[in-house]
Amino acid sequence: MEIPTWPRVPCPEPAVARTLVLGWLLLQVAGASGTSEVVVAYNLTWKSINFKTILEWEPKPINHVYTVRISPRLGNWKSKCFYIRDTECDLTDEIVKDVTQTYRARVLSYPADINDYYGDPPFTDSPEFTPYVDTKLGQAKIQSFKQVGTKLNVTIQDARTLVRRNGTFQSLQDVFGKNLSYTLYYWKASSTGKKTAQTDTNEFLIDVDEGENYCFSVQVAIPSRKANQKSTESSTECTSHEKGMFRGEWLCPAFIWEARTTSRGLVHPQNQDGLLFGEKQPSCCYCCLSVLCCSGGTQQF
Repeated sequence: MEIPTWPRVPCPEPAVARTLVLGWLLLQVAGASGTSEVVVAYNLTWKSINFKTILEWEPKPINHVYTVRISPRLGNWKSKCFYIRDTECDLTDEIVKDVTQTYRARVLSYPADINDYYGDPPFTDSPEFTPYVDTKLGQAKIQSFKQVGTKLNVTIQDARTLVRRNGTFQSLQDVFGKNLSYTLYYWKASSTGKKTAQTDTNEFLIDVDEGENYCFSVQVAIPSRKANQKSTESSTECTSHEKGMFRGEWLCPAFIWEARTTSRGLVHPQNQDGLLFGEKQPSCCYCCLSVLCCSGGTQQF
């Protein structure tokens, strides 16, 4: 008796396997085409002046958005500037918590339609940044000056920062202390030969020739630094001995003053209510010229 032969039926396992492999390949292609629209950030740069600190990068996003993270060297990552289309992120509020720490930042790239995105986004890390060492010093500013006889007094404005201590905003001098130095460049208005003076406070008192007009500028520096040692120089100011002419700043912020010269050659400031000094005005601080000092109350000319 012959054994009957039946037609051979192909085994289903290889067909299923081929289907699974094909599906996996299609998913990989789709995933690759999706991620090709996400551009990784590059050229990450810290921009910081007097501890105001912004991270910048490239390129401008087209079909993607960015999120920024920041971390102390030994700390945890904290996300900032979520899903933005900008190429900068202000990180000041994080770095001023401890300006002696070393920080790193990370820029993550996401597709514009974040709801359809799964997985870990590509990212780029920034160079390390230590605010106390790396922040640049802002341009120095002359707060006031006065020349009396053979003495010239110049005060440099002590710039405020966003660094806080016990709830109070600190100045550059508060933060850097004796590490901060000040340089005064001065010269006779009739010549170009410059002299210099240095101090670790923000006030200069130097000897000058009586009756001569002087011009000067100032600069702030941290000599102990290897880089970013000096601020840019301030704008130039000059004294003047011309009759009836004063040089200096109005230092009374409570009013907007208008200078009016009288026949006696005196200056009558006028506030925004039209009252001249000497007329009744509650809590009026009188303004300062370079040769006057501030005080409370009213001033009669």
